[in-house]
Amino acid sequence: MARRVNPIQDRVRRAALEKAAYLAIYERGYAGVTLADIAGYAGVSKGTLAYHFGSRAGLLAAVMRRFTRTITVATRRALRQAGTPGAKLAAYVENQFYGVENTRRFYTVSLDFLAAATRDPELMAVQRDFQRETLALDLELARLAGEAGAGERARLLRALVEGLSVRFLADPAPDLAAYRAECLRGLRAILGWEEEPPAPSPAG
Repeated sequence: MARRVNPIQDRVRRAALEKAAYLAIYERGYAGVTLADIAGYAGVSKGTLAYHFGSRAGLLAAVMRRFTRTITVATRRALRQAGTPGAKLAAYVENQFYGVENTRRFYTVSLDFLAAATRDPELMAVQRDFQRETLALDLELARLAGEAGAGERARLLRALVEGLSVRFLADPAPDLAAYRAECLRGLRAILGWEEEPPAPSPAG
């Protein structure tokens, strides 16, 4: 008789395995990490990984889907909860640079994954999905300065964040507050706001 699978427990187990794989990729690099490495981080057998993900490529693609989606969902939620344009900018910046170690880990794995994706169509599909999601977020922020030119502003926003992220990784002792402040200044410049964004006109 086939074993009955509890879907909730299955999702929890997959999430735990993906987190272990993410940490293994960060420690060992995408090219070097093996299923045996990931199984060791997760405390399971390679067979368990194969059961849930099918292959190393399937597991690593699932890892990137989960952690890039986590970033975009958290950022979207923060933007929705922010009450003013200035608060939206601050929330966006905080989610791009979320703690020194978290930021270092995420951008290290992301760049490693992007390098691998240039030679793997399956991984590139995941990368392009992430780009579409981040573009939607960037457009939401860019439209704070109006609809006209929002697409170009969104591309500049993304270039700013990605450029700062590379500098962050190369910085031996990054000052999180300084990177956030620089990102915020850059966002304001792209949106055409010298300091604080303009206050909305009173209703009536």
